[in-house]
Amino acid sequence: MAHVTIRDPDVELDEPTLVEGLPGVGLVGKIATDHLVDTLDMTYYASVDECEGLPRIAMYGEGDYEVRPPVRVYADEQRDLLALQSDVPVDQEAASEFATCITDWLNERDVTPIYLSGLPTEEKATPPELFGIACGDGADLLEEIEVDRPPEAGVVSGPTGALLSRAAQRNRNAVGFVVQSNARFPDPEAARILLKDGVGPIADLDVPLDDLVDQADQIRDAKEQLAEQMQQAAEEKSTQAKPLRMYQ
Repeated sequence: MAHVTIRDPDVELDEPTLVEGLPGVGLVGKIATDHLVDTLDMTYYASVDECEGLPRIAMYGEGDYEVRPPVRVYADEQRDLLALQSDVPVDQEAASEFATCITDWLNERDVTPIYLSGLPTEEKATPPELFGIACGDGADLLEEIEVDRPPEAGVVSGPTGALLSRAAQRNRNAVGFVVQSNARFPDPEAARILLKDGVGPIADLDVPLDDLVDQADQIRDAKEQLAEQMQQAAEEKSTQAKPLRMYQ
Protein backbone atom coordinates (compact mmCIF):
# COMPACT_ATOMS: atom_id res chain seq x y z
CA MET A 1 0.00 0.00 0.00
CA ALA A 2 1.42 3.35 -1.01
CA HIS A 3 1.91 5.98 1.66
CA VAL A 4 3.44 9.43 1.98
CA THR A 5 6.38 9.86 4.35
CA ILE A 6 7.13 13.33 5.72
CA ARG A 7 10.85 14.06 5.37
CA ASP A 8 10.93 17.59 6.78
CA PRO A 9 8.47 17.93 9.70
CA ASP A 10 9.55 21.53 10.31
CA VAL A 11 7.72 22.73 7.19
CA GLU A 12 4.48 24.53 8.11
CA LEU A 13 1.69 25.02 5.57
CA ASP A 14 -1.83 26.42 5.77
CA GLU A 15 -4.34 25.08 3.21
CA PRO A 16 -1.71 24.89 0.47
CA THR A 17 -2.04 24.44 -3.28
CA LEU A 18 -0.35 21.44 -4.89
CA VAL A 19 0.90 21.31 -8.49
CA GLU A 20 1.08 17.78 -9.92
CA GLY A 21 3.90 16.88 -12.28
CA LEU A 22 3.56 13.25 -13.31
CA PRO A 23 5.12 12.37 -16.67
CA GLY A 24 2.65 12.36 -19.56
CA VAL A 25 2.18 13.54 -23.13
CA GLY A 26 4.71 16.25 -23.98
CA LEU A 27 5.97 15.92 -20.40
CA VAL A 28 4.11 19.19 -19.87
CA GLY A 29 3.25 18.60 -16.23
CA LYS A 30 6.73 17.38 -15.36
CA ILE A 31 8.48 20.26 -17.12
CA ALA A 32 6.20 22.79 -15.41
CA THR A 33 6.62 21.25 -11.96
CA ASP A 34 10.39 20.78 -12.32
CA HIS A 35 10.60 24.46 -13.24
CA LEU A 36 8.73 25.46 -10.08
CA VAL A 37 10.88 23.26 -7.84
CA ASP A 38 14.13 24.58 -9.33
CA THR A 39 13.19 28.25 -9.75
CA LEU A 40 11.60 28.61 -6.31
CA ASP A 41 14.28 26.44 -4.65
CA MET A 42 11.56 24.39 -2.98
CA THR A 43 12.25 22.17 0.04
CA TYR A 44 12.21 18.37 -0.16
CA TYR A 45 9.19 17.78 2.06
CA ALA A 46 7.86 14.22 1.58
CA SER A 47 8.18 11.04 -0.46
CA VAL A 48 5.68 8.58 -1.93
CA ASP A 49 6.75 5.10 -0.79
CA GLU A 50 5.79 1.43 -1.07
CA CYS A 51 3.77 1.80 -4.25
CA GLU A 52 3.70 -1.28 -6.52
CA GLY A 53 3.45 0.89 -9.62
CA LEU A 54 6.76 2.61 -8.95
CA PRO A 55 10.15 1.03 -9.74
CA ARG A 56 12.53 0.37 -6.84
CA ILE A 57 15.21 2.81 -7.94
CA ALA A 58 17.35 5.41 -6.19
CA MET A 59 17.62 8.93 -7.59
CA TYR A 60 20.55 11.28 -7.05
CA GLY A 61 21.04 14.84 -8.20
CA GLU A 62 23.91 16.80 -9.67
CA GLY A 63 26.32 17.91 -6.94
CA ASP A 64 24.31 16.19 -4.20
CA TYR A 65 25.25 13.17 -2.07
CA GLU A 66 21.70 12.40 -1.00
CA VAL A 67 19.77 9.52 -2.57
CA ARG A 68 16.03 10.09 -2.92
CA PRO A 69 12.99 8.09 -4.11
CA PRO A 70 11.62 8.74 -7.61
CA VAL A 71 8.33 10.39 -6.50
CA ARG A 72 8.65 13.30 -4.08
CA VAL A 73 6.72 16.25 -2.70
CA TYR A 74 8.41 19.65 -2.44
CA ALA A 75 7.20 22.60 -0.40
CA ASP A 76 7.47 26.39 -0.29
CA GLU A 77 6.29 27.72 3.06
CA GLN A 78 6.23 31.36 1.98
CA ARG A 79 3.95 30.68 -0.99
CA ASP A 80 1.94 27.93 0.75
CA LEU A 81 2.78 25.70 -2.21
CA LEU A 82 3.43 22.00 -2.78
CA ALA A 83 4.77 20.29 -5.90
CA LEU A 84 4.45 16.58 -6.71
CA GLN A 85 7.56 15.71 -8.69
CA SER A 86 8.08 12.36 -10.40
CA ASP A 87 11.12 11.11 -12.28
CA VAL A 88 9.35 7.94 -13.47
CA PRO A 89 5.98 7.06 -15.01
CA VAL A 90 3.33 5.59 -12.70
CA ASP A 91 2.10 2.25 -14.03
CA GLN A 92 -1.55 2.28 -15.05
CA GLU A 93 -2.23 -0.91 -13.09
CA ALA A 94 -1.26 0.87 -9.87
CA ALA A 95 -2.85 4.22 -10.76
CA SER A 96 -5.97 3.63 -8.64
CA GLU A 97 -4.00 2.78 -5.49
CA PHE A 98 -1.62 5.65 -6.14
CA ALA A 99 -4.50 8.10 -6.62
CA THR A 100 -6.23 6.92 -3.43
CA CYS A 101 -3.04 7.35 -1.40
CA ILE A 102 -2.30 10.83 -2.74
CA THR A 103 -5.92 12.01 -2.49
CA ASP A 104 -6.29 10.83 1.11
CA TRP A 105 -3.07 12.60 2.05
CA LEU A 106 -4.18 15.83 0.36
CA ASN A 107 -7.59 15.69 2.03
CA GLU A 108 -6.04 15.29 5.47
CA ARG A 109 -4.11 18.53 4.94
CA ASP A 110 -6.85 20.51 3.18
CA VAL A 111 -4.76 20.83 0.01
CA THR A 112 -6.23 22.10 -3.27
CA PRO A 113 -4.57 20.14 -6.09
CA ILE A 114 -3.88 21.39 -9.61
CA TYR A 115 -3.60 18.53 -12.10
CA LEU A 116 -1.84 18.97 -15.45
CA SER A 117 -2.29 17.12 -18.73
CA GLY A 118 -1.26 17.45 -22.35
CA LEU A 119 -3.71 17.14 -25.24
CA PRO A 120 -1.69 15.55 -28.08
CA THR A 121 -2.11 17.40 -31.35
CA GLU A 122 -0.22 17.60 -34.61
CA GLU A 123 -1.18 21.23 -35.30
CA LYS A 124 -1.03 23.40 -32.21
CA ALA A 125 -2.34 26.92 -32.03
CA THR A 126 0.16 29.70 -31.26
CA PRO A 127 0.25 29.93 -28.31
CA PRO A 128 -1.06 26.44 -27.46
CA GLU A 129 -4.71 26.43 -26.39
CA LEU A 130 -5.45 25.87 -22.70
CA PHE A 131 -8.70 24.91 -21.01
CA GLY A 132 -9.73 23.94 -17.51
CA ILE A 133 -11.77 21.21 -15.82
CA ALA A 134 -12.66 20.90 -12.16
CA CYS A 135 -14.12 18.94 -9.25
CA GLY A 136 -16.06 20.37 -6.31
CA ASP A 137 -15.67 24.13 -6.05
CA GLY A 138 -12.68 24.10 -8.41
CA ALA A 139 -14.89 25.48 -11.18
CA ASP A 140 -15.23 28.73 -9.22
CA LEU A 141 -11.45 29.14 -9.31
CA LEU A 142 -11.42 28.61 -13.07
CA GLU A 143 -14.14 31.20 -13.57
CA GLU A 144 -12.20 33.72 -11.48
CA ILE A 145 -9.17 33.50 -13.76
CA GLU A 146 -11.33 33.21 -16.90
CA VAL A 147 -9.86 30.00 -18.27
CA ASP A 148 -11.71 28.57 -21.27
CA ARG A 149 -14.07 25.63 -20.91
CA PRO A 150 -13.36 22.45 -22.93
CA PRO A 151 -14.28 22.97 -26.62
CA GLU A 152 -15.42 19.33 -26.88
CA ALA A 153 -16.05 16.31 -24.66
CA GLY A 154 -13.01 14.27 -23.69
CA VAL A 155 -11.24 12.16 -21.07
CA VAL A 156 -8.04 12.44 -19.06
CA SER A 157 -6.32 9.06 -18.85
CA GLY A 158 -3.40 7.67 -16.89
CA PRO A 159 -2.49 8.47 -13.27
CA THR A 160 -3.59 12.10 -13.59
CA GLY A 161 -6.98 10.90 -14.78
CA ALA A 162 -7.14 8.58 -11.76
CA LEU A 163 -6.36 11.49 -9.44
CA LEU A 164 -9.10 13.64 -10.98
CA SER A 165 -11.52 10.72 -10.85
CA ARG A 166 -10.81 10.12 -7.16
CA ALA A 167 -11.29 13.81 -6.36
CA ALA A 168 -14.63 13.77 -8.20
CA GLN A 169 -15.78 10.61 -6.42
CA ARG A 170 -15.09 12.19 -3.04
CA ASN A 171 -16.44 15.59 -4.05
CA ARG A 172 -13.14 17.27 -3.23
CA ASN A 173 -12.03 20.59 -4.69
CA ALA A 174 -9.56 20.14 -7.54
CA VAL A 175 -8.55 21.94 -10.71
CA GLY A 176 -7.27 20.40 -13.91
CA PHE A 177 -5.56 22.14 -16.82
CA VAL A 178 -5.31 20.64 -20.30
CA VAL A 179 -2.99 22.20 -22.86
CA GLN A 180 -2.32 21.41 -26.51
CA SER A 181 1.05 19.70 -26.68
CA ASN A 182 3.40 17.81 -28.94
CA ALA A 183 2.33 14.19 -29.16
CA ARG A 184 5.85 12.78 -29.39
CA PHE A 185 8.41 15.15 -27.86
CA PRO A 186 8.90 17.21 -24.70
CA ASP A 187 7.03 20.50 -25.07
CA PRO A 188 8.46 23.37 -22.96
CA GLU A 189 6.22 25.95 -24.67
CA ALA A 190 3.07 24.08 -23.62
CA ALA A 191 4.48 23.85 -20.08
CA ARG A 192 5.06 27.61 -20.12
CA ILE A 193 1.41 28.22 -21.01
CA LEU A 194 0.34 25.94 -18.15
CA LEU A 195 2.34 28.03 -15.69
CA LYS A 196 1.56 31.43 -17.18
CA ASP A 197 -2.19 31.14 -17.77
CA GLY A 198 -3.18 28.31 -15.42
CA VAL A 199 -1.02 27.49 -12.40
CA GLY A 200 0.29 31.03 -11.86
CA PRO A 201 -3.11 32.75 -11.56
CA ILE A 202 -4.66 29.96 -9.47
CA ALA A 203 -1.75 29.67 -7.02
CA ASP A 204 -0.92 33.41 -7.09
CA LEU A 205 2.58 32.75 -8.41
CA ASP A 206 4.84 35.06 -10.39
CA VAL A 207 7.60 32.80 -11.68
CA PRO A 208 10.14 33.72 -14.39
CA LEU A 209 9.28 31.74 -17.51
CA ASP A 210 11.70 33.02 -20.15
CA ASP A 211 14.05 30.08 -19.52
CA LEU A 212 11.40 27.62 -20.61
CA VAL A 213 11.52 29.14 -24.09
CA ASP A 214 15.12 30.32 -24.26
CA GLN A 215 16.41 26.92 -23.11
CA ALA A 216 13.81 24.83 -24.93
CA ASP A 217 16.42 22.76 -26.79
CA GLN A 218 18.32 21.94 -23.60
CA ILE A 219 15.11 21.01 -21.83
CA ARG A 220 14.05 18.73 -24.67
CA ASP A 221 17.44 17.00 -24.64
CA ALA A 222 17.32 16.54 -20.86
CA LYS A 223 13.83 15.03 -20.97
CA GLU A 224 14.31 12.99 -24.16
CA GLN A 225 15.07 9.67 -22.47
CA LEU A 226 11.99 9.87 -20.28
CA ALA A 227 9.92 10.90 -23.30
CA GLU A 228 11.12 7.80 -25.16
CA GLN A 229 10.08 5.62 -22.23
CA MET A 230 6.64 7.20 -22.29
CA GLN A 231 6.41 6.69 -26.06
CA GLN A 232 7.18 3.00 -25.69
CA ALA A 233 4.42 2.53 -23.13
CA ALA A 234 0.95 1.61 -24.36
CA GLU A 235 -1.06 4.71 -25.22
CA GLU A 236 -3.62 4.14 -22.47
CA LYS A 237 -0.91 4.07 -19.79
CA SER A 238 0.19 7.64 -20.36
CA THR A 239 -1.35 10.64 -18.69
CA GLN A 240 -3.03 12.62 -21.45
CA ALA A 241 -6.30 14.17 -22.49
CA LYS A 242 -8.25 12.78 -25.43
CA PRO A 243 -11.37 13.91 -27.28
CA LEU A 244 -14.30 11.68 -26.40
CA ARG A 245 -14.96 11.06 -30.10
CA MET A 246 -11.97 8.71 -30.07
CA TYR A 247 -14.12 6.28 -28.08
CA GLN A 248 -17.28 6.57 -30.15
